[in-house]
Amino acid sequence: MKKKMIILIGVMGISTSLFALGGAEDIFDEKCGMCHMKTIPQDKSSLIAPPLMGVMRHVKMSYPNKKAAMNFIVDYVQNPSRSKAVCKPQKIARFGVMPSQKGNITLIELRKVASWIYDNYPPMDFKGHKMNMQ
Repeated sequence: MKKKMIILIGVMGISTSLFALGGAEDIFDEKCGMCHMKTIPQDKSSLIAPPLMGVMRHVKMSYPNKKAAMNFIVDYVQNPSRSKAVCKPQKIARFGVMPSQKGNITLIELRKVASWIYDNYPPMDFKGHKMNMQ
């Protein structure tokens, strides 16, 4: 019985470690995707946060250098404020300032996600969308 418990604890530990080392997209889906959609839906009425495409368009317009953009993302996700926001004022009026994600995502996960979203969003053909959110 003792041997089975040790094996079970070991398997659980390995599973947890492998999950923590998961891909950035998986981390985004679990930790960020509940609010930020990766695509812009046809029906925008149920959005609770701006879609990732638009957010990253504005981040890259303000921070075209990957390192600076990643530093901004890491800082903003942990310590968001209206004064740091790069989205248009009407988006902040619509969605508010996001709550701090300290305690929800580790620094390692956040850096991994920041790099992945910088490299993948917005897609090259994305021009921005007029989203009537009033």
